[in-house]
Amino acid sequence: MNISSSPFGSFDGQAVELFTLSNDLGMVVKITNYGGIVTSMVVPDKRGKAGDIVCGFDKLDSYFSETYTGNSPYFGCLVGRYAARVKDGKFSIDGTDYQLHTNDGPNHLHGGVKAFDKRVWAAEVLEGSEDVGLKLFLKSPDGDGGYPGNVEVTVTYRLNKNNELSIEYSAVTDKATPLSLTNHTYFNLNAFEGKIIDHNASIASNKILVPDSSNVPIGEEQMVAGTVWDYNQAKPIGDVFAESEMGFETYYVFNKPLKSFEKVAEFSDVSSGRVLEVSSSEPGMLFYTGFYTSDDLQRESGAQFGQFKAFCCETSRYPNGPNINGAPGSILLPEEQYNSLTVFKLS
Repeated sequence: MNISSSPFGSFDGQAVELFTLSNDLGMVVKITNYGGIVTSMVVPDKRGKAGDIVCGFDKLDSYFSETYTGNSPYFGCLVGRYAARVKDGKFSIDGTDYQLHTNDGPNHLHGGVKAFDKRVWAAEVLEGSEDVGLKLFLKSPDGDGGYPGNVEVTVTYRLNKNNELSIEYSAVTDKATPLSLTNHTYFNLNAFEGKIIDHNASIASNKILVPDSSNVPIGEEQMVAGTVWDYNQAKPIGDVFAESEMGFETYYVFNKPLKSFEKVAEFSDVSSGRVLEVSSSEPGMLFYTGFYTSDDLQRESGAQFGQFKAFCCETSRYPNGPNINGAPGSILLPEEQYNSLTVFKLS
């Protein structure tokens, strides 16, 4: 197990570092403290050939190019304060109305204009014989993006000997506030040699949240049995295109008990032999297959990104949770601590 760091540039006068985590199985993960972005994840295929299986860039400047900022795909970053959309950027807590910044038409998306993905996080390296890690810290002040409360967030990435990358989130607040943290890494198990529509997927979920006309769930649920959305048994991602030309931007509610940590999804690619297992303590995940990703985006080394070239497993609280009755854990209270764990296992 090894972890090292190197300079990665600067942002707003703050030094940015790139941290490289590696194990003896040939898995190498690179993470920067700018936005907590997973910039690279190299994993050998069934033939032993190493390949980078995530969307990202090798230079910090590439995250500020006109092509990238104009498309805003959120490659690999930490998302907060609230993942996915909040309808009209509005919510109420205890009779007080709040208005968030809107950055997706009328809606608030992924924490707003200058959210957690656009901050430099304080970083601490963790070294051990069984795993290596990176602990990131961020303070979000009262009124940040329109949110109430001073919030202190800690996110810990760990890579272990078993090719498991774990992401553990914790947070506290001094006022009741919406909080839903996730990671926005895009995966392609064939290392971008093709699209992901031939990947097999299984998701342990019997129901999805139904979005309204502005693509925001408002409380309606749909059972997946007998529909193209049923992925309880493994089948190609491309099967959903029979009814959805944009593929997936779909929030799946997991079958497991709330707060329990269980395997919730698995993805595999026959050509490379790579398998990704996802386990999480979250109530569900937004599964996204990159409909809006620009085909003009590519890694400096030439790997071509774009529409349907990668998928995201955004394990999180319900999108628009503050406005959905019964949405689990969408509001963090001062007497509580936010806790969440998601593990990505590669084999």
